Amino acid sequence: MSTTPTTPTTPTTPTTSTTPGDGRTPRVLVVWCPDWPVVAVTGDDPVAVTEGGRILACSAGARAAGVRQGQRLKLAQRLCPELELRDRDPEAEARRFEPVVAAVEAFTPRVEVIRPGLCAIPVKGPGRYFGGEEALAALVGAAVTDALERPPVPDAVPGAVTVPGTETANDPDPDPTPQPEAEAEAETAPRTTPHAQIGVADGLFAAVLAARAGVLVPAGRTAEFLAPYPVGTLGDEALAELLGRLGLPTVGAFAALPPEAVADRFGPAGTVAHRLARGLQPRPLVPRDEEPDLAVEQRFDPPEPLAEPLVFVARTLAEQLHQRLAGAGLTCRRVAVEVACADGRTVSRLWRHEGRLSATALAERVRWQLQAWQGMGTFTGDRDDRGDRGDRDDRDDRGGQAGFTLLRLAPDGLSPDQGRQLALWGQAVADDRVERAVARVQAVLGHAGLRRIEPAGGRGPGEQQVRVPWGEPYEAAAPAEAPWPGRLAERSADLWPAVVLREPAPVRVLDEEGRPVTVDGRAGVSARPALVVVRGREERVAGWTGPWPAVEYWWDQSLARRRARFQMVVDGGRALLLTVEGGAWYLEAGYD
Repeated sequence: MSTTPTTPTTPTTPTTSTTPGDGRTPRVLVVWCPDWPVVAVTGDDPVAVTEGGRILACSAGARAAGVRQGQRLKLAQRLCPELELRDRDPEAEARRFEPVVAAVEAFTPRVEVIRPGLCAIPVKGPGRYFGGEEALAALVGAAVTDALERPPVPDAVPGAVTVPGTETANDPDPDPTPQPEAEAEAETAPRTTPHAQIGVADGLFAAVLAARAGVLVPAGRTAEFLAPYPVGTLGDEALAELLGRLGLPTVGAFAALPPEAVADRFGPAGTVAHRLARGLQPRPLVPRDEEPDLAVEQRFDPPEPLAEPLVFVARTLAEQLHQRLAGAGLTCRRVAVEVACADGRTVSRLWRHEGRLSATALAERVRWQLQAWQGMGTFTGDRDDRGDRGDRDDRDDRGGQAGFTLLRLAPDGLSPDQGRQLALWGQAVADDRVERAVARVQAVLGHAGLRRIEPAGGRGPGEQQVRVPWGEPYEAAAPAEAPWPGRLAERSADLWPAVVLREPAPVRVLDEEGRPVTVDGRAGVSARPALVVVRGREERVAGWTGPWPAVEYWWDQSLARRRARFQMVVDGGRALLLTVEGGAWYLEAGYD
């Protein structure tokens, strides 16, 4: 994968000028890898990654056909019929991004992962050591390019992340000779060529925009660089809409307002956005004599050979970290994830927090990071020598390790917490107890062993409710309250099925003459249903209603479905929900 990062350049002076920064905003270098969700998945161009029923990212070929981020899937497929859709894989994104972070880490250990595909480092120290910002940007760009050109490491099996010293003798011996299977797998590699762009500016917000533009913004001129951008870039949609109505469509026009007037008119949120527009930190620096040690850790004695238990421990540690921060009245900008091994090796990584990550979300990022380190061979000592592993003995490849000895979460960038409104009547306390009980159950049954029910869009009862692992975020691809032609009649909404089969069971529906009952294309029933044959047992129909026809995905032949649902009451008062599709009848659910 040959790549060349965009050469950073110094921007020309914009026509709009505002007051430069006050000198307290640190210089930040950002590495941005475009379309990273697409890079992390396999597929032929054009390909797009979806999340929540919309396009999250797309390849260059899809973009040329008119596909854009945020589009609904139906519109994207209409613009590009050959578009290949892939679900987002956050774990693969973090795993594939780890080599890039490791390359940047060679210049400074203070690498901040904002999200997979985007990381940042401070410029002050590394810039002095490597001969200035331009030299540092060029060196970082070359290192990132080299990391992206390396072939990706095969994905690790989820839930089977181990450290060396626990492998069996059945492990395959690495063979540098290409095999036909390897060549076939290479043909399925993503066609989207990964590349990186480097940007430097005052503060993280401006540096991200500079990376997207591939420029180095001179010190003190960040406000000029930001001036032409629309106010929507500041990230506050409500504020951007209001500023547009007030005749302030650009960041420069908003930055020209007096800070006191902005604070009076727009409040704290407007003040933060105004500081960003002027190229300053989002909040003034709060000097502290000494930051309290709020880090939480768990030591393992004897060492833990598997990484999966660390994920469960991470959730408990994340809850403890949030409790400590709340007790001190503080919030943090980043969280450092640190892991130590029995051979003395220690690795750490910074993840963006900004007070928005819940304990579950923070534990999820720990899991991503562990799998990324495992995929990179960080715990085996073969990260830089993967190509010549056959020249080293098995002992060196294993690294002499015996397991994990420490997991530590340390908050970084502490600042006063502005507070939040707590629930009345003790709901928050009850929720904490539930979360602790869930953590204990998941430690026994696994992360997916305990699930919750979430509403979803659909026509049948099995489609209107989905099971989601406890603690996992969920966003329905289609809202449950949207119109669903063919859904069961409203009068039966209170009569919800007591049992919904995971897979509909085949049944037979017969009339009085013993002939199969059919439904034509106009939802016409051939005869009155008289018998339902379930698992070879005949049950007489006492009453029935329906059909409720549903025609789905008629515009896509590969997904098109035509079916109809019936409610039938058999002798004994038991009610059934039946579905007919393609001339065959199925038992979908049962009522009490």
